[in-house]
Order: sequence, then structure tokens, then C-alpha cells
Amino acid sequence: MTFRSRRLEALFGGRLDQLTYEQIAGLAGVEAAAEAEDLEYKREVAAADPKGKEELAKDICALANHIGGALVIGLTDVRGVPTKVVDIDLADAHLRHLEQVIGSSTAPQVRYETYPIRNPDDPGRGFLVLAVPRSPYGPHAVTTPPVKATEKALRYPRRTGSLTAWLTETDVATAYHHRFTTTADRAKRLLDIEREALMALPPSNQPQLMVSVTPEVPGNMPITQETFNRHRRNLLVTSPYLGEEDLPFSQVRVGSRRLTATMGEPHGHGYRHCELHRDGSGAWLSGIHSGTSTVDLKEFNFADLDTVVYELLSMLYFLGAHARDRAGVSGTVLVKAALIEAPHTHPHGPPRPQMAPLLPFRIDQTDEYRGRRLPLSTHTCAYADAEAVALVDDLADAGTALVQTAAYIADELIQAFGIAEATPITRDGSINLAHWTPYNKVRIERWAQTRQVRLAP
Repeated sequence: MTFRSRRLEALFGGRLDQLTYEQIAGLAGVEAAAEAEDLEYKREVAAADPKGKEELAKDICALANHIGGALVIGLTDVRGVPTKVVDIDLADAHLRHLEQVIGSSTAPQVRYETYPIRNPDDPGRGFLVLAVPRSPYGPHAVTTPPVKATEKALRYPRRTGSLTAWLTETDVATAYHHRFTTTADRAKRLLDIEREALMALPPSNQPQLMVSVTPEVPGNMPITQETFNRHRRNLLVTSPYLGEEDLPFSQVRVGSRRLTATMGEPHGHGYRHCELHRDGSGAWLSGIHSGTSTVDLKEFNFADLDTVVYELLSMLYFLGAHARDRAGVSGTVLVKAALIEAPHTHPHGPPRPQMAPLLPFRIDQTDEYRGRRLPLSTHTCAYADAEAVALVDDLADAGTALVQTAAYIADELIQAFGIAEATPITRDGSINLAHWTPYNKVRIERWAQTRQVRLAP
């Protein structure tokens, strides 16, 4: 799922990929369901002749070039208000034809999702919902030959209110500039988020796991007294971790265009610091619970591999849920994770504190039955990082796709310590219970069962 909209979901009564025939049919005659900048109705879309192909491409591009939205096919409208149900053909051949038309008539090709909603009494017919996210690759052009002569050489449509307009040359130039700078802007945004979160930490020489995300298309989390009170109550009651038995944040404050949530004593072991930005970005630093050991007369800190994995899964889920559910982000987010010996060993971290002891860091495992360390690392590492691009829904839905994303990131992080693979989770999205210590095994097994994530014995 690449498009989520609180407004449309509230209007329709459910997620676009989970709507029923009755929910769409129930829109007929509802004035509040009138066409808007994110919603359009069509009686039918044949797309069999040049005019039909041009019209379909124009509708799809217009949504992608604006804020995204839904094209609902199978409802007639009068002055934008849906009035009558007119079931359309949902045969596979027809759906494939529409897909081919959109693919060949838009440039760059628009990303969208197709949701056929079948009539229970006639499964071959029903509604078709095309969900189009706002695109970071715009402007998208209609590439079919114009049906009639026009003075407009530029063919870039965009929704304006409930209508479709054509972009001017200035609009197009600006959109192209935005497309080419988006990647650089997003990388810089992620760097700024990391740096600000690191600088907000109290002095520490303890190992840390840091996860940061920033959306491809920024969202917006309004910060008012009312919303702050609501978010604060939620953060102080609900655990940010996967396991419901885990503790929630203990303090929530308002910051510059963000909320800041913390857990634990500032100078204590296992202190958590999280910054939730208004645009849906976020960063979470977590002091990793670690032990100490000695090899060849050299003392070092070590953390259990499954503890790192559990923290990573929880941080990805929580930051994804913030982006989607508080800031209304849809589409993809850029994710970066870093495993660091201490905050100052991060390339953008604070100055080294005058604290002792400052020990090297490695990833090992504790045998909880015999009370001894099981060596995994071949060497210590002061800083390891990994990046990925993920669908925000994959993170926020906390299912198999979350595990797959976490496995990709975890493998890259621990390879810096000489470990080939993060064995507690797998790239196919399953949980490998044999590689979890007893305490973490109970937490992850309970969560996996509620999310129908596959458990390997």
C-alpha cells in the first residue's frame, strides 16, 4: 500500500485497500463526499480511443502532481456529488488494459494502486478505485497525442480544487528542480535530524543504537496545546516497543517543530531519547543494555545480538507509526541506523565526555543458563551504519515487511563487527526463535503471534 489519507479513510469508512462494495455505494447522494482536490468520480473509463486514453492519463497525472488522491470509477456525479451507482466491468483483461494505458501514457510513469471492489451479487462487476500517492518524481506528463489542437505545448495536469488544470512553464520548471533536489534534500534532512538528536543527549560513554527516518514527501503534524496533550497522553501510556509489556516514555516535551520523548534517567544505563518532528521525520537513540568482558587482558562492552535486533524492530515500527499516523505521511521513508560505541564516536556526535571507563564495543551473546558470554564478534567496532528505503506502511503495520526491512539493516550493521548475518530474524521476514535469549524470546514470540509473523523453531 503506497497511499494513505486520513480524510479519505474517514470519508469512506476504511482504508482504500480494505473497502467494501457497500461502503462505496453508500457515498451516493452524500454531499460531504463531493469531488475535491484528492477525490474524483468517473462513470466509466473505457480508454479504448485516443480521447479516453488522454482523459485517464490526465486524471492520474493530476493527482500525482498535486497531493495524491483516489479516482473512483463506477459512480456518476452531478456537480461533483456522487449520485448513482453504475457498476463497471472488472474482468482481468479490462484491468490489464487500463494498466497498459496508464503505463504508456504517463512520463515518468505514475505509481498507483488498483483496488477492484466487487459487487457481491455480481463479482464480475463493481467499482474500481485507483489510489495515487503524491509523487516525488513529478511533474508527470500526459504523453498521448493531443486529441484536439491546443496552444498549450506543455501537457502537465494538476488538481486544483475539484478541477484539473495545466501547469505553466514556471510550474514545470519548479517541479523539475524539486525532483532533482529531493534526494539531496532528504539526505541532508536526515543528517540534520541525526546531528540534533545526538547533541541533545546527556554526556555518555555507553553504546547506543540510533535509528532515523525522513519521508520522501513530508507530512504535517500540527502542534497545538490540544494535539500536544493528546500525543503526550499517548506516549506516556503506550509503549513504543513491540511488546505491550514494555514501559512507555516517561517524559514528553515540546521542542522546535517537534516533540521530544525520553525514558529513564539521563545519566543512567539504557537511557532513551526520541525526537518526533512535525514533518514526520524522527530519530531515536537507545542506550543498549550491555555487559563487560575481557579477552587478552583487554576489557570491552558487549551487547546481545537479539537485544540489538529487538530494539531495531521497535524503533523502526515506532518511527514509521509516527510518520504515518501523526504526520499523515504516505509513500516511502529514508531510514538510517547506526550502532555506536558511544555518542561521540558518531561522525556527527558531541565532543568526547570526560567520563571513565570508555571501553571498546562488540556484539556477542549471553548464555543466560550458564551466565557466560558466547563470542560472536571477531573484532570491536566504534561506528557502523546502514541505510534503506521502506514503505511507511510496512514499518507502521508491524508485520512481516517490518521484519524484512529490519533484517536488511541489521545484517549491514553487524557485518562491521565481523558477523555475517543477524540470525534472530531473516530476510524472508520470519523470526528465528533458536537465536533469541529467553527473556527476549518471550517478548518477540508473543508479538509475532499477534502479527502473524512466521516463527522458525
